[in-house]
Amino acid sequence: MHRNDRTPLNYTALVKKARKIEPPAGIQHKIALLADVSTQHLVPLLRVLFADAGVEAETYEAGFDTVEAEALNSGSGLYKFAPHTIVVLQGTMKLKGSFYHATGKRSTFVPEHAASIESVWSAIRAHSQAVIVQSTFAMPYERPFGNFGRLMEDDLVSKVAEINREICLRARKHRSVLINDIEFLSSWVGRRYFFDEKLWGMAKTLCALEFLPDVAQNIVDITLAASGCAIKCAILDLDNTLWGGVVGDDGLDGIGLGDLDEDGAFRSFQLYLRELAARGIILAVCSKNNEAVAREVFQKHPAMILKEEHIAVFMINWEDKATNIRRIRETLNIGFDAMVFLDDNPFERNLVRQLIPDIIVPELPEDPALYVRTISELNLFETAAHSALDANRSALYQDQQKREVESKNFGTLEGYLKSLDTKANVQRFADAALPRITQLIQRSNQFNLTTRRYSEAECQVMMEDREQYFPFTISVRDRFGDFGLINVVVLRRSPAETVLEIETFLMSCRVLQRGVEQLAMNRIFEFAGQGGFKEVVGHYIPTAKNGMVKAFYEQFGFRQTGMEADGTTHWRMATDEYRTRQVFIDSSGE
Repeated sequence: MHRNDRTPLNYTALVKKARKIEPPAGIQHKIALLADVSTQHLVPLLRVLFADAGVEAETYEAGFDTVEAEALNSGSGLYKFAPHTIVVLQGTMKLKGSFYHATGKRSTFVPEHAASIESVWSAIRAHSQAVIVQSTFAMPYERPFGNFGRLMEDDLVSKVAEINREICLRARKHRSVLINDIEFLSSWVGRRYFFDEKLWGMAKTLCALEFLPDVAQNIVDITLAASGCAIKCAILDLDNTLWGGVVGDDGLDGIGLGDLDEDGAFRSFQLYLRELAARGIILAVCSKNNEAVAREVFQKHPAMILKEEHIAVFMINWEDKATNIRRIRETLNIGFDAMVFLDDNPFERNLVRQLIPDIIVPELPEDPALYVRTISELNLFETAAHSALDANRSALYQDQQKREVESKNFGTLEGYLKSLDTKANVQRFADAALPRITQLIQRSNQFNLTTRRYSEAECQVMMEDREQYFPFTISVRDRFGDFGLINVVVLRRSPAETVLEIETFLMSCRVLQRGVEQLAMNRIFEFAGQGGFKEVVGHYIPTAKNGMVKAFYEQFGFRQTGMEADGTTHWRMATDEYRTRQVFIDSSGE
């Protein structure tokens, strides 16, 4: 269930729901809470919100204000619990007390507290590969000097702002740390409402109970994004959504896109969408229109922010939008649950909701000036990773459409593949590539044999462990463009020293039928032979989305050696039995 499908977050309603909730049969996630605030009110909210997303959350609550004690003790309950995610939740009330009781110069307050927080991350990193979700501090409302305090060296508000900034700067250097921006949440609702001094005195709560569900939702959003659940595509209507008016009736000069009138709201919306495209969200158009007339706006209107190069897929015709969205999904080869549909028309929104239940369809307000606020409040585009490839995502799909047109000129697949002049780079995990590797691991669902999710910190461990792990990637380009890094394989030395295990094998669906998986398997057995491994074993763990690779090992000649109750199959092949596959990919220049 997605955020826009839920009723408004209400503390009392969620607590009642928590008493009756049945754990979902699906993904399981272990989440630990380290806090200097009480967490007993937060846990039931997390259980409900995770369950709404189809995840069964098992929680561990450390003792009150034992953040450092738990993190520094290798034998603590935290590490025995072996969490996937560790939430470090620290409150302003406690920080404020430390500030007021600080002895000596307050000039050291910020570096000392920032260093203390970072030491917790380092301690966790030494004992666990869990993703760390670190909170920022809500800004306090006390201003003894009023506005002049901002000019004072010892001003509390300024110190908290500096600590928040320092937390974010230091987190950039820790691959396993993500930020839970409590300050943003408190600013959104207002500081005078966010805090509850009475509850702090009685129960040491982070904030007023009314806003605790927003904190819980933030934790859930971050955790799901780190686990690979993310929106990948925004599908856009045109008339009265990207611009004011109907271009087919009003003409190019008649639609509203001015910067100095009320229609400036559409430009603001487009600027926001352009930023989404720059961070890797695919933009697609689904509109009932004449395609030539609609495209002319992108090509010729001087006030248009979005251009044709920002749009990966145009689906402009007079058919119903649900049908066209299905075509967009087929073109992009992603799930409906990774798409959001933005349309000003309530009829179109309801139609799509009914015919494609998995897609996210927010209720856009009538006033376009509120579009960005409404979408931002839903936090639809949470992410846990970013790579250089993201900025060129639309171009990747446009290049793919050129390839599809070109393929029609060839009578055989072999002739077409030879014509592409495909080149590949095969290399062991590299430090600079870890963000992209992690992103692919987190997001790949269809061509993924095991769907095991690894954090960037875990990928770094595998990269550095040359005795146990042999992880590699394949990057591909051809005469139409660069696919970038699209294949990740993790090989591991099995307890039986002569057996090489394929722990992870995943690939972007954009390179299906190009021979990349054959090239990867050739390399696996080449490595096995050189390393003295007598056998290679692999596993297929079925999910709702990876049925396309069910027969993956069988097609390479592996024999099935076992099957478990959940459908997981185990495969094995002697190294000297493998026959190298022919591929039309040049990897000689790697």
